[in-house]
Amino acid sequence: MGVSTEMTTDDILDASGLHCPEPVMMLHNKVRDLADGGLLKVIATDPSTQRDIPKFCMFLGHELLEQKAEKGSYLYWIRKKSNQ
Repeated sequence: MGVSTEMTTDDILDASGLHCPEPVMMLHNKVRDLADGGLLKVIATDPSTQRDIPKFCMFLGHELLEQKAEKGSYLYWIRKKSNQ
């Protein structure tokens, strides 16, 4: 079982139908509003998110717990870093 079946997300960002750079811009705003340690599920349809979202997480220190492609959508589970 992966994150997708084991954990409840704190918020969901649906960026379906949006193209680069909009999904990552929306992700940046959504993560900023999420509590430290919160879990965010991202739904996107732009294939470039497969490159951009992992880079976003690595650059800002958030943890990309899982990513997968499913029926034309790309799904991501991101744990916001804790500022401790």
